[in-house]
Amino acid sequence: MRPRYPAIILCLLIVQSLGLVTGQTGHSISVTVREAPDTKIRMAYHVGTQQYLRDSLNTDKNGYCRFTGSDRLPEGVYMIVLPGNIFFEFLLGSDQHFEIFCDIHDPAGTLSFRGSDENDRFLDYQKRWKALQEEATAIGTRLKSLAPGSKEAVTARQQLTGQENRMKQFLNETASKNKGTLLGAIALSIIPIETPAPVVPPGTANPDSVSRLLSYIHYKDHFFDNIDFSEPGLIRSPILGGRLDQFFRQVVLQAPDSIIREADRLLDKSKVNGDVFQYVTVWLMNRYAISEIMGHDAVVVHLADKVYLSGRAPWASDEYLDDLRKRVERLRPNLIGLKAPELLMSSFAGHYVSLYDVRADFTIVYFWEPDCGHCKEATPVLKDYYEKHRSEGVEVFAVCTQPDREKWEKYIVDHSLGWINGWDPQRLSRFDYLYNVESTPLIYILDKDKKIIAKKLAVEDVAPYIEAYRKFQGH
Repeated sequence: MRPRYPAIILCLLIVQSLGLVTGQTGHSISVTVREAPDTKIRMAYHVGTQQYLRDSLNTDKNGYCRFTGSDRLPEGVYMIVLPGNIFFEFLLGSDQHFEIFCDIHDPAGTLSFRGSDENDRFLDYQKRWKALQEEATAIGTRLKSLAPGSKEAVTARQQLTGQENRMKQFLNETASKNKGTLLGAIALSIIPIETPAPVVPPGTANPDSVSRLLSYIHYKDHFFDNIDFSEPGLIRSPILGGRLDQFFRQVVLQAPDSIIREADRLLDKSKVNGDVFQYVTVWLMNRYAISEIMGHDAVVVHLADKVYLSGRAPWASDEYLDDLRKRVERLRPNLIGLKAPELLMSSFAGHYVSLYDVRADFTIVYFWEPDCGHCKEATPVLKDYYEKHRSEGVEVFAVCTQPDREKWEKYIVDHSLGWINGWDPQRLSRFDYLYNVESTPLIYILDKDKKIIAKKLAVEDVAPYIEAYRKFQGH
């Protein structure tokens, strides 16, 4: 069971603290929805890929309401949500005093602003971008209906390429004209990363594979080139959170070392703005603290050491830091790739046993309890595997975590458990701490040098894992 950090609480910390703004005091955003008297209007905002409600009001008889307050709202992409979950977006930047107008029957088509040049530009951008996308979709649809290689298909392909170039040009122009604003950052973020054709030296073995690898490396290394990390408004938009999710889910290899390397690079990029650095850090910690992928706890330990426990997380409370420190110290000794901590304890056989005295290609360290319901299901499966493969270099070092000796001995006898049965009721070996035993059954797999190669596996996964590991090692 991996420690689960309070993702919701951390997210609320972001919501409450991000976005220092200057200028006019407070916020005042009036909304007039024509032909919508006494109608509930909600104002919401994005944080990454989620949406959150900021406020809700009922319009008067003229369809008017005003969202106001003495606090300035963090900058970002906000939404006015109408009945039926119909909504439109607007930008909330340094100017937080303006008016919005629309018709209830066609909100997007009748949308207008008064007193907000930024939203006027944003509205023009949205209309033009939508038109460009529709034109590209129409060409693409026509291309699919044409015979590949035909004259018409070649012409349509050229038209599509031309349309894509016009879309890139529009985004570049918008980003340039609005540099330093949230609109400029949004337009910049949509510009696709160009991946040049890789240069593969002549005579290279497997040139196609090398070419694909070089293209992947370039794409990975430049994935965030068009994200303006100095713009905190991207936090309250679908952009930054969406890109983080795409990158760490689809682009980065899921090995802890790869994740840590890219996380460090991203944290370095984001440090240009304190709010963005906070958001990226919290996003990474939340993602890997709840990850079910084996070995990702190493990412949690790294982030804790690099940011939280080194004094670079002023947003984190003392209580959270204290809890994190304790959790990390339980993870630190048993990370995959480390030498397993020694286990020295008495045994069912009547003498002391040492984990490091076990000579086997694979040692399965099994923490269990006689009364544990899941253990009663897992133990017979593990026993069956052990008896079939013990002659192939597999040993089991089982540690009972309950202090009732009579139950322990009876279970061993009744079920003929012939593996190494360790007994440490006073926990003098500190097995619970060193192996982070929070629940049972718990399985670790060690190689012949007692290096941890797998942990927290389901018992059904032990056999396929060891088989795959043997093949990978060439045995």
